[in-house]
Amino acid sequence: MSARTLPLLFLNLGGEMLYILDQRLRAQSIPGEKARKDEWTDVDRKRVMNDIITTMFNKKFMEELFKPQELYSKKALRTVYDRLAHASIMRLNQASMDKLYDLMTMAFKYQVLLCPRPKDILLVTFNHLDAIKDFICDAPGILNQVDETFRQLIETYSCLSAGEFQLIRQTLLIFFQDMHIRVSIFLKDKVQNSNGRFVLPISGPVPWGTEVPGLIRMFNHNGDEVRRTEFTTDGNYVPPQREGSFDLYGDRVLKLGTNMYSVSRPVETHMSGSSKNLASHAKENIVPNPLAKEELNFLARLLGGLEIQKPGGSETGFRLNLFTTDEEEEHAALTRPEELSYKVINIEATQEPGRRAELSRILGELEVAEPRPGSAGKGEDLLALMDGL
Repeated sequence: MSARTLPLLFLNLGGEMLYILDQRLRAQSIPGEKARKDEWTDVDRKRVMNDIITTMFNKKFMEELFKPQELYSKKALRTVYDRLAHASIMRLNQASMDKLYDLMTMAFKYQVLLCPRPKDILLVTFNHLDAIKDFICDAPGILNQVDETFRQLIETYSCLSAGEFQLIRQTLLIFFQDMHIRVSIFLKDKVQNSNGRFVLPISGPVPWGTEVPGLIRMFNHNGDEVRRTEFTTDGNYVPPQREGSFDLYGDRVLKLGTNMYSVSRPVETHMSGSSKNLASHAKENIVPNPLAKEELNFLARLLGGLEIQKPGGSETGFRLNLFTTDEEEEHAALTRPEELSYKVINIEATQEPGRRAELSRILGELEVAEPRPGSAGKGEDLLALMDGL
C-alpha cells in the first residue's frame, strides 16, 4: 500500500462529486426574479459550489490530507464526503448520498483502469482541478486555495518514480476492487458489462514513452541489433500525440477526468448481482478493525480540519433528491444491501476518554437538522440528480 494515495483519491472523487452537483443544479436553476422561495436559483448554485470547494481546499484540511498515511476503510472516507456535501445550504438524504457516492466512485475507478501509465493518474487529478477552477473563476480567494493545492501536488508527486506511481495505482485498484455498481452512461457506451465490471479497450494510443507493438528486435552480445521480426496484433494501436503537461497550467492531452456530464445524458445507478451478494466482504462491518484507533485519528484530524459554516438565520437547508420521486428514494434506502450501507462506523475508543470526546464533538457537527415537515425546503422539486443529464 502506498502512503501517498489518499490525496489523489480524495481530490478525484471530490472533483466527480462537483461535476454531478453542478450539472443538476445548473439544469434546475430558475432565474432569480422568477423563482419562488423554495426553488433553486443560479445564485444558490454558485453558493453551494463555492462553499463546498472552499471547505474541500481548506488549508488546514489539505495539510492533514497530504501527510503520508495509509488508506482507511470506505466507511471512514465516505463520512468525510458526507460532511463535505453538506458544507453549504444543500441537504441530501441517506439514499441520495449513497447514489451520489456510487457515481463518484465508479467514474474514478474507470479512469484509473484506463490510465495508459500509472503516472497519468496525476494528469487525471489535474483535469479535475482545472475544471474546479472554472467553477470558481469569479472567486479569486477560493481560486488561490485550489492553486495552492495544485502546487502541493506538483511538489509531492513530480519527483516520484514510475514504480512509486505503479504502487499508487495498485493501492487505488485494491480500494475499488469490490465495487461493481452499474451506471447507465457506461452501460450505454458498452464500456461496462451487466455485472458492473468494466470492459477495457485493446486499441488506441499506447502510453507515452512506449512504441506501438508489432516489432521484435534481436541483439547480439555486444548490444548490436542483428535481426527484426514483425508480428500482427489484435488491437489497432497508434503512437501518443505528446505527453500531457504536469505544470500548473498547460494542455493535459489526456481526457480522463474531464467532465463527462457536460453533455446531457441520463445517468442511473443499479446494484449488480455481484454487488448484492457480498457476504464475504460484509465481514468488514462485524470483524474488529485492527486499524480502529488509527481510523479514529484519521477522522478526527480530517473532519476537525473541515470548517463548516452552518445555514444561519431561518435557513434550514435546501433539500436535493437524487431520485425521480420521494418514494423511489425511500425504496432505494430500504433495498440497499446492508453490506453496502455507510450509516455506521464502528470505532472502539472506550479506553481513551479524550479521544472519545473529540469523536463525539466531530460526530455532533456531522448531524444535519432536517427541514421541519411544515416548511418545504428549497429545492424540494429538484428531482433525479442524473435523470435529466
